[in-house]
Amino acid sequence: MKHNISPHEVSQIKQRIITRFIKNVKGKKSNTKGSNIRHDGKDGHWLEKQMGVKHNASNKPDIDGFEMKNNTTSKTTFGDWSADYYIFSKDSSYGITRSEFLKLFGKPNLQKKGRLSWSGEPCPKIGPYNSFGQKLTIDSGGNTSALYSFKADKRTNKHKLIPKKMQRGVIVLAKWNAQSMKRKLEEKFNQLGWFKCVKNKEGVYTQIVFGDPYNFKKWIKAVQRGVVFFDSGMYETNKRPYSQWRASNAYWDSLITSKY
Repeated sequence: MKHNISPHEVSQIKQRIITRFIKNVKGKKSNTKGSNIRHDGKDGHWLEKQMGVKHNASNKPDIDGFEMKNNTTSKTTFGDWSADYYIFSKDSSYGITRSEFLKLFGKPNLQKKGRLSWSGEPCPKIGPYNSFGQKLTIDSGGNTSALYSFKADKRTNKHKLIPKKMQRGVIVLAKWNAQSMKRKLEEKFNQLGWFKCVKNKEGVYTQIVFGDPYNFKKWIKAVQRGVVFFDSGMYETNKRPYSQWRASNAYWDSLITSKY
């Protein structure tokens, strides 16, 4: 824990958060009237406002050392953490663009007029290669890589699609260095801990739950088990990588240490 404060001070901070939740959130539904209806984060923005959190892109905890998470249906995000290397990066020897990457290793979304994305079926996971010849691996140092194997690729058009120089051996599509991921994870979750505002089936906030500080050692073990997973949302027409790292709500529930 990086904060050099006493357990009593931590308890006081926690109580202030609980009081704010009870006063401004508990018993209410999120009021998103006037928000951009297409914006997926409008519910979260309402909660941030109620809890006194200024919306920002910082990788710091939301409130005095505690990271805040909102109610979700099935899975909750640790962070949107881009890889340190992509095969389309400037330092890559393959010389392909991001658009070419999506064409080679992504999939067209028929519901979006064939828009290419590196999400869903092509997205690599821990375990065997998927039908697009991709998987995630973690080395002994905790570095995580997205790999591609032409041999494991089950697509019928792969010989025409994949360039000859990419048809041999195993290729690294993306890599997350352990040190940078450790910094990002622990800056948010390994300070004083985290909390989540929970709704009932009617969408009314009823409860606030807390979890202890969470370090990279625990996190990378969960990634190795496939409990924490890479959930890419990269697509053409948007430059953001959308490299989300998530876990099921059941896993988050297992980390809860107190409820109010």
